[in-house]
Amino acid sequence: MQQQISVITLGVAHLERSRRFYAEGFGWKPVFETPEIVFYQMNGLMLGTWLASALEADSGRAHGAGPGAFTLAHNVGAQDLVQPTLDRLVAFGGRLLRRADAPARGGFRGYVADPDGHAWEIAWNPAWPISPEGYVTFGL
Repeated sequence: MQQQISVITLGVAHLERSRRFYAEGFGWKPVFETPEIVFYQMNGLMLGTWLASALEADSGRAHGAGPGAFTLAHNVGAQDLVQPTLDRLVAFGGRLLRRADAPARGGFRGYVADPDGHAWEIAWNPAWPISPEGYVTFGL
């Protein structure tokens, strides 16, 4: 089986509030929208934000089953871009979870939650190069 992730879909309570965070906060352009879902073309995969009630119905999950613990990450090309990115996302409906700082393992990171509580790590790692297309490569 090919080693890949094709789509990440997040259940959201309010589609327009979520769209504001992703489209205006991150500056991402939706490629498809309905009254229940918005898709964003990422570098090599799709991100979907889907009304939680519709996602639960489609997947067969019980109402209110809740998500498992996870964090999504958005890497930036320089350490001095981490906190301004967090601040921008907060300005567009996010909630700051942790201000940018340097963890013991190196790099620089902070955390923000989207309007539905999905945690995003905004990170810079000097050993992980980012291509012009936005692809992050694992480095040591």
